[in-house]
Amino acid sequence: MELANGTTVQEFILLGFQVGPQGRQLLLIFLSAVYTLTLAENFIIIMIVVHDARLARLPMYILLSNFSWLEMCYVTSTAPRMLFDLSFPGGVISFHACFLQFYIYFSLGTSECLFLSAMALDRFLAICHPLCYPQIMSPDFCYVLVAACWIFGFLCYIAPVFLISRLSFCGSNILDHFVCDSDQLLAVACPPLGYAPLSCFIVTSCVIMVTFLFIVVSYALFTLVKTSNESTGIKGFSTVSSHLAVVTLFYGSVAAMYIGHSGESHSDNAKVMALFYTTFAPMLNPLIYCLRNDQVKEALFRLLRTKRVM
Repeated sequence: MELANGTTVQEFILLGFQVGPQGRQLLLIFLSAVYTLTLAENFIIIMIVVHDARLARLPMYILLSNFSWLEMCYVTSTAPRMLFDLSFPGGVISFHACFLQFYIYFSLGTSECLFLSAMALDRFLAICHPLCYPQIMSPDFCYVLVAACWIFGFLCYIAPVFLISRLSFCGSNILDHFVCDSDQLLAVACPPLGYAPLSCFIVTSCVIMVTFLFIVVSYALFTLVKTSNESTGIKGFSTVSSHLAVVTLFYGSVAAMYIGHSGESHSDNAKVMALFYTTFAPMLNPLIYCLRNDQVKEALFRLLRTKRVM
């Protein structure tokens, strides 16, 4: 992709969190611990699924292991850069590096929405159509579903990234964020902006709304099944409660960020919400799945026993 003919700005400055030296030090220690814990937790989930032959063939855990890998990539798209800027104040990032981060950050966010929808589909079929579930959600179909989530996630933002990269950045190069975000890039671009803002709005709105509505509909249908068959509903709720908690964390923080889109405190709110769903949510998600899932806990104990014997 050729970037921005005629661009006079060769680098951007990420302001990040504007706190004093002591605050930066505390943030650095805290976020370093969160990042390390996030990588460790999600890696453990992947290892559990890979080393357990039974779980490795179940669609739910094929999706879960890929989701854990996605979470590791998602937090890595922002955390190392953020930790670097806290360690060495200045926040300078090159033009090409900024747009690369922009593309990866939004593509992984799109893939996360798609994976949450795929996991909702899996739970809907398992609970509402248990007899057809093994035939529909076969391992082969599940691998196709996983590939579609990754590929489509990285295709969605090609057009917005390309259009924004072709804009002229001839004024301020300061981005009031800890990540190269589309809103901040558009704010410092020189007019005319062309179709770049519209493309970002359409892609972001479609991804968030379509996937969220799909999940809502799947839970609505699940509720109907629960009402008509109480025993199946109670059993089913124990298997979807973890997914519901993860969906609430992700879409709740995204909604909070966009609801407060206007006002003087928007920039600070956007940074806090973005930090939550890109850093804290990936740390909490493995805990949610492990604490609410007996199969994962049993597989973890088996893995630990195997390692102890070795």
